[in-house]
Amino acid sequence: MTFTIARQMFSAEVLKLRRQRALMAAAAFLSIGVVVIFMGYLQIRHASDPGRYGPAGGLDGFTHLLRALGIFFGVLVSALIGAEAGTADTTSGVFRDLVATGRSRLALFLVRVPAAVSVTLAFSAAAYALGLVGTFAFAGNNPTPSASLVLQGAGWIALANIVITTLAVGVGALTSSRALTLISVIGLQTIVTQLLVNVTSLGSVRDVLPSAALGQLVPVGSGFGVAMATGVAIAVIAGWTVIPALVGAWRTSTRDA
Repeated sequence: MTFTIARQMFSAEVLKLRRQRALMAAAAFLSIGVVVIFMGYLQIRHASDPGRYGPAGGLDGFTHLLRALGIFFGVLVSALIGAEAGTADTTSGVFRDLVATGRSRLALFLVRVPAAVSVTLAFSAAAYALGLVGTFAFAGNNPTPSASLVLQGAGWIALANIVITTLAVGVGALTSSRALTLISVIGLQTIVTQLLVNVTSLGSVRDVLPSAALGQLVPVGSGFGVAMATGVAIAVIAGWTVIPALVGAWRTSTRDA
């Protein structure tokens, strides 16, 4: 497959996602909309009782911004877009037609991952930029993040989004079900992780959780209370990214057209 064909296939996958207006609206609300609502609420609360509540911005606000876009609402956006990318061809019935064109099944899957990631990061970048405006505009007398910390935060959010988006694409390709993919990915991140990280008797078993590993690498603030070596965190994150992609690629290559 030539670079030109790969670029055309990538552009086609991005276009398919962009045409899903309901999906794009939901992603925009869960990223940009949430940042606006969250920052606005915190600032209104501060204005109503400045002696009790601090301003919405500053380093504390930046920490909340990272967690929102990397772990909490970022998971929802990543899962929505990744699930759509992983299941769209099979649920819409066009997978047979795509195979009939002679395109490699592996290539059909591989272009879905960067397409889904690029769309997810576009929403995260817009929400992060807006959040940074609030971080500095509403800082008051509080310290603000340095330029280095801002760049580290952007990289960490991108990493978190890439992991969950790739996971969702892989699970979607395996199950061919949007609902099952969303339940699996969102359930893992919002329910299973929250329960298991608090079970201290599990010890190092909790290291395999993606959020625990991502929390170890967050540039500011605490993680999820699970301490592990940086090398272990990197290995866990790599596993949650590579293994679902391999499984999704295998299922796409072996699926009946």
